[in-house]
Amino acid sequence: MKTIEKLLIALALTLWINVNTFAQDQAATDDGPVFVTMTTMHWNPDPETDFSDWLKTEKEYFEKVTSKNDLILDSGLYTHYFTPDNSELMRVNVYRSWDDIEKAQEENNRLLKEAWPDEKARQAFLKKQGSYYSPQHSDEIYVSLPYYMPASKSDKPMIYYMKKSDLSMNPEGNPENFKEYYDKVTSKNSKLKGYYTMRHRWGSNSRDLVEVFVFDKLGDIEDAFAEEGELMAQAWPDEAKREAFDKELGKLFTGKHADYIYRSIPELQKN
Repeated sequence: MKTIEKLLIALALTLWINVNTFAQDQAATDDGPVFVTMTTMHWNPDPETDFSDWLKTEKEYFEKVTSKNDLILDSGLYTHYFTPDNSELMRVNVYRSWDDIEKAQEENNRLLKEAWPDEKARQAFLKKQGSYYSPQHSDEIYVSLPYYMPASKSDKPMIYYMKKSDLSMNPEGNPENFKEYYDKVTSKNSKLKGYYTMRHRWGSNSRDLVEVFVFDKLGDIEDAFAEEGELMAQAWPDEAKREAFDKELGKLFTGKHADYIYRSIPELQKN
């Protein structure tokens, strides 16, 4: 038992070191890091499911519960655009602290009872809301990194391109290179309407580093890639130095990454 306990402590310490090494410049954020929960859900595959009131139902919950919960700093529901599974939806919530994740659920329950005092009516609403989704879901928790450009609230759907990269988690890569790239390239890309970075805190892959790029429309992703190349050439005019920097930056990662594109639902967005 003591051996297992020591292993768990060692694992927790390793993850803590990796998170804090990569996020060493926390002073770059306004109030320090936040915690981000991502729940991947799926539409109910039953062909008899009636989705006609789906948005109305989710808006009612959002207005009576999520929008009134001050422990939830930011929230959004995002639908599949280009991902491996077209049944996917992603629910994202942002919290000030780890403790607030649990406290926010307690507050949700209080607000639910306040909005639907009659228990039968409350259970009927929750049953209806749950009927749109499959019981299958997965949860991930991330901690934010100090490289971000907040997206403004929009009354139209926005494109969210999420890139999950595998960190090499060895001493060869220097996180300062990531910061330099962000300062000289990412933050100057005119096509970006928002940008967020976060690091694995709890979930299936301890190597995860997630970047979220926000765009007005799908075509802007390709334009942003083209502009990225131009910005790199401006930042490192000498080709040899540019290639050397790119090689050093690459040491932070294993070279493996996955891409996902979602679309926001403005009526269900809390900023």
